[in-house]
This record gives sequence, structure tokens and C-alpha cells, in this order.
Amino acid sequence: MSGQPPQGSWTGPDTTVAREAALGDERIEKPSSPTGRGRGWLRVDLRSVASSLVVPVLSVVTALIIGGFVIVLSDPDFWAMLQSDPIGAIVKGLQDVIASYQALLTGSIGSPTEMISALASGDPKEITAAFQPISETLLSATPLIFTGLAVAVGFRAGLFNIGAEGQLYIGAIFAVYVGFSFTGLPMFIHLPLAIAAGILGGAIWGFVPGILKAKTGAHEVIVTIMMNYISYQVVMLVLKTEGFQRPGRDDPISQNVLPSATLPPLIDGLRVHWGFILALVAAAVVSWLLFRSTTGFEFRAVGLNPGAARYAGMNISRTIVLAMVISGGLAGLAGTVEMLGTSGKLTPGFSPGYGFDAIAIALIGGSRPSGVVAAAILFGALRAGATPMQAATGTPIDLVVVIQALVIMFVAAPALVRAIWRIKSGRATGTEVFSKGWGA
Repeated sequence: MSGQPPQGSWTGPDTTVAREAALGDERIEKPSSPTGRGRGWLRVDLRSVASSLVVPVLSVVTALIIGGFVIVLSDPDFWAMLQSDPIGAIVKGLQDVIASYQALLTGSIGSPTEMISALASGDPKEITAAFQPISETLLSATPLIFTGLAVAVGFRAGLFNIGAEGQLYIGAIFAVYVGFSFTGLPMFIHLPLAIAAGILGGAIWGFVPGILKAKTGAHEVIVTIMMNYISYQVVMLVLKTEGFQRPGRDDPISQNVLPSATLPPLIDGLRVHWGFILALVAAAVVSWLLFRSTTGFEFRAVGLNPGAARYAGMNISRTIVLAMVISGGLAGLAGTVEMLGTSGKLTPGFSPGYGFDAIAIALIGGSRPSGVVAAAILFGALRAGATPMQAATGTPIDLVVVIQALVIMFVAAPALVRAIWRIKSGRATGTEVFSKGWGA
């Protein structure tokens, strides 16, 4: 006997380690009822969900509280009043904080009163104006969902994909080229073709660091960072070619995407488009992939315990490459929806850093698709509400960046959040004691 299990075998004590490690926090008790999951399942599941939300929610709350101090302490009027009227200065500071956050909230989701009034009036213009803030939030969240999912898939497989930004750019190149160069096609063919091209572009850019990691051991962090810079120059290169540039123009702007390859708006008059629905579908598919499929099980097993996964007969190299390809394809979709739904043309620097924000979004969301969607909407709300907040209260728009940075810092330091709020951490038992990957 060789002492090694046959390829694909899932029996034996050591393979049980891989199975337990891969299940991680998704493992629940077997159903006690032959016809269902048992009476205690809902209680156990809700408890698990609540436990996973504690640190992210408190991180946001803590960031907002500290952001309030930043608003007060950065106001010259507060310091001027503090010497003559300390109580009045504190009251004014609290009023400024409330006004700023109220403006941020109204600018990101709108006013419920105005929404109800607009719906009651039945006037399309009033309805459009009332729902415009939430439309802008969902619009900003759409590419963040895709890039957040891209990073989350890598995390679950134990990979740190820093290259979502570059994969986004390459996906945009592919999508916009198909969007303007394939003429005479109906929308039901042209639009899916452009979307598929964007996925392909991102997947190709994700394949390179994946195969280098699998075959040579090159660290994906270094490779993907370098490929980000390459992608920026690729964009500049293609925008100088005759096939991409607009006729009679020398500036780096591509031709416009044809209407047949454009993502239509969800509601006429609002900018949010069907790319948001596509993002939700992608989140559902990724959730199924990670937690309901054999491939996702292998991703999590490799990410949590590569040694046990290898002993269980899993192909580590294939898993790494496949995870990076899927991750790259999702990031490519982010660039695709920006090209086909928002801008309609390729320009240098069209992304404000979606690929880098994705790292924070995946961390805040716990590398779960549902958490990624929620975190992306939060970041989208901060982006959408920042300008109205500045216009209404004069609060610097940089406050949003401060809040985002604080949220990231607290999510990355859960022990600090628990210490601030005096929350006891659970004792590590079972699978928690194993070495975990980025997404654990």
C-alpha cells in the first residue's frame, strides 16, 4: 500500500480534516427531522448570521462616530466658540454632525416624504426627481458589487487578488470594442455578446497571475499589482489606435457603444440600469458556486487548508487557476457595465478605484456574496451622498474618504471593535482552530 488515498477519495481521518475545514462556518447540525432541517435550524442559522454581522455593523457605527468628531474638530467656528461658550460650541457641533449625516443620508437614498408625495402625485418628473438619489447609490454600487465578488472569490480560495482594477480595465476594453465594432446586430444578440467579451477580457487578465501562481509559485499580490499598471498602459495604447479612436479625433476617447449594446435604464429618467440586476444575479450565482457546488467546496478547502485538500485528492493548481479566472471575469464585468451602462465610451482613468475599494468591500462582507452586496451599497451610498452633503452643509467631501478608511481599519481589526464595545469573542472550537485563508 502506498499510504495515499485514491484520487478524489473523501474518506479517512485526514480527508475529514479537509472537509471540516472547507465547510467552516457554513457547517450546521444535521436536520433532526426526516422531512426538513429540524426545528433548531432557523435559530442556529439566525445566530450565525447575527454573529457574522456584529463586527461589520459596529465598525460602520464606530467610523460614523469618529467621523462626527472629525466634523466638529475641523470646524474653525467650534474652536472660536469653545473659549467663550463651551456648552454652545458642543451643541452647535452636535447640530452640525446631525445635519451633515442627514444630508448624506438624504443625498444617498432620498427623502421618504418626497418619495411618497411624488408617488401620490403621479407626475413622472416628480417621481424621477424623488428617486434620483437612490438611483445614484445603486448606480455607484453596481461595479462595486462585481469587483467585491471578484475579490471575495479569491479570498475564499486563499488568494489575494489585488488586480481587480486591472481586470476591470481589460474587461472594459473588450466590451467597448464589441459594443461599437459589431454593427447591424439586434440587441438580444449584440448586448450579450458585449457582456461575454467583457467577462472574457477580465478572465484572461486573471488567468495570467493564476497560472503563474500555480506553476511557478509567483505571489499573486505582486503579479496582480504589476498587471494593474500594465492594464493602464494597455488602455492608453488601444486608445491611440485607429480602430478605437473616434474618426477625426486625436484625444484618447473611444468610439461610442452602439445602442444595441447599451444596458437600458431600469426606469426611464433615472441613471441606474439593468447592470444592477445583473450584479444581483452574479451575486446569487457566486453564492451557489461557493456554498452549493463541488467547485466551491474545493475553493474553500484549498483556501482553508491546502495540505489537507491536496491529500484529499484535490488539484491545487487547477483550483488556483480556476479561482483567478472566475475572479477576473467578475472584475471584467465591472468594467463592462461601466462601458455599456454608464459612460458608453472608454477613457483613461474611468474607474475611481473600484478594484481597490473591492478589497474593503469583500472584507466588510465577510467574503459572502450577500455581505458583498450590502457593503457595496453602503460604499455606493457614501459616494452618492458625498456631493449633496457638501452642497447642503459645507462639510468637506473628504469626510467620506475618512469614513471609508475608518470602516476598513475597524473591519481589519475585529479585536479592537470588540474591545471598544466590550463584546466577548467566542472561544475557538472545531474548524476555527485550523489555519484559515483570506476569506475565512
